[in-house]
Amino acid sequence: MLFETYSQCFCKGVGKITWKIGYEVSRQKGSHIRLTCNSPKVHHITIPNHDPIKVGTLAAILSDIAAFRNQGKESLISEIFG
Repeated sequence: MLFETYSQCFCKGVGKITWKIGYEVSRQKGSHIRLTCNSPKVHHITIPNHDPIKVGTLAAILSDIAAFRNQGKESLISEIFG
């Protein structure tokens, strides 16, 4: 599956990857990180700080971000990972 390739990469480079699309780390509590995007409106996502992130969890995170941006998931993956 496509997401298996990216799950470990996403966890290790979460700050760098999410920065590319406008998210910043707003806080961390325990093993979870809260990311916030302020453009065009405020959007929060909470991700686990696990290595690697499970495939289903990664798919849900990407779906949430894609829905917020009115963008397809495949298009978002291409934008993030090149």
